Amino acid sequence: MMPRTLFAKLALSLTLLLLGVGLLYALLSASLAHHYQQVFLQNLNRDLAQNLIAERQLISGGVLDEAALKKAFMHYMTVNPSIEIYLLDADGGIRSYSAEPEKVKRARVDLGPIRSFLSGQMFPLLGDDPRSFDRNKVFSVAPVPSAEAPQGYLYVVLRGEQYDRAEQLFQGDFLARLSTVAVLVSLVAGLAVGLLLFRLLTRRLHSLTHLMDRFRESNFTEHSPYPLRRGRQDEIEQLGAHYNQMAERIRGQLSDLTRQDEVRRELVANVSHDLRTPLAALQGYIETLKLKADSFDAATRAQYLDVALAHSRRLTRLVEELFELAKLDARETHLQREPFAPAELVQDVIQKFQLAAAERAARLRMECREPLPFVEADIGLIERVLENFLSNSLRHTAPGGEIRVALQRRDPEVEIQVRDNGAGIPAQDLPHVFDRFYQGGSKERSGDHAGLGLAIAQRIINLHGQTIQVSSQPGQGTVFTFCLPVWRAG
Repeated sequence: MMPRTLFAKLALSLTLLLLGVGLLYALLSASLAHHYQQVFLQNLNRDLAQNLIAERQLISGGVLDEAALKKAFMHYMTVNPSIEIYLLDADGGIRSYSAEPEKVKRARVDLGPIRSFLSGQMFPLLGDDPRSFDRNKVFSVAPVPSAEAPQGYLYVVLRGEQYDRAEQLFQGDFLARLSTVAVLVSLVAGLAVGLLLFRLLTRRLHSLTHLMDRFRESNFTEHSPYPLRRGRQDEIEQLGAHYNQMAERIRGQLSDLTRQDEVRRELVANVSHDLRTPLAALQGYIETLKLKADSFDAATRAQYLDVALAHSRRLTRLVEELFELAKLDARETHLQREPFAPAELVQDVIQKFQLAAAERAARLRMECREPLPFVEADIGLIERVLENFLSNSLRHTAPGGEIRVALQRRDPEVEIQVRDNGAGIPAQDLPHVFDRFYQGGSKERSGDHAGLGLAIAQRIINLHGQTIQVSSQPGQGTVFTFCLPVWRAG
């Protein structure tokens, strides 16, 4: 079963890694020890064969003394059983030896390694072991009777059968246990240190995981920030910083969703009210006209039709404003920015409302005391903002009142201000003038206004990266102010 936690996986990986390293270390150590042992042994006994010839006086009158050779064989078998001595002819054939006859399996020895030895090549040099058909061993060799007139070679195997048995016994007992203990102690110490380091490294991840679990269990409402440490910029600290940012973003989005849900509920309630009233009135007038059309005179029928048509227009206007506000809230409206003269746009909008102002006996005029530069904005949407402001001001301005649209430059922007001397807005209502279906100065719904104009104006100005300021004094009027950026050519 695979471990689940990161620490357990790291611990298992470290254990397997150390076991592999320990095994590789043991194999390499054994191989290198064997190699250097051969080099050391061959260098130490480089002149052994030559010394045997001189010490035992095997050469007499320039000829090999066979009797002295046999005595030397017997002597060294007793004194140093780890070596084996062989007398070879000039072709490498084995003429005599110190080993037991039944254990010698080769009839001759390859002369290649012997010539390499005599020429002084680098050790270790491995020659044929007469006791085996496939084994090679380090050796010492000397020509007999002399190097100037060699008739054969005294060939000394430095690691004979007795040496091999002793070495196997030693390695299989003490050396093996010593190596095993050393490797195990090294592995345990390395594993303990590695696990401690891994624990220190994963401690911060464990803490971060705990914070994220708590955040999830709280349904993403309670966020305990990950404590960032100064001076640390590793991946874990970056992950903790990203978690803090993500958690705050999620909480903000949840808060927005909650607020939007509340707005949606309020919107549904308000829309239901605003749609129900004109629909009921429209239906009532049409049904009455249908049932009593024959009993009504022409003037009464025309009056009923005019009222029904007015309610139908109110419904159309309400639905259009709802769709427009929904598009603005969903960011589906894309700005078509272009340079234009703000004074000309304001003058055109004022012209549209001159007839409505005249019907209410209100004065409508523009103030612009200096030449203004072009501004950069969506001219169609800004026109809609001005229309909503003027329409709102006309509704709340008494006959004989005045509405002024003032323009002035405030680098790097142009300020547009719509001011009236109407009823004004009470202080407690001022923060809510841009809410959907709000109607300033009265809690009652008017029969021809849905209360969406200012909300639409605010969304449009926000899309341009600007804000609307509003100030009002009850009985003295209201002022709406916004700015547009000056167009920079090129």
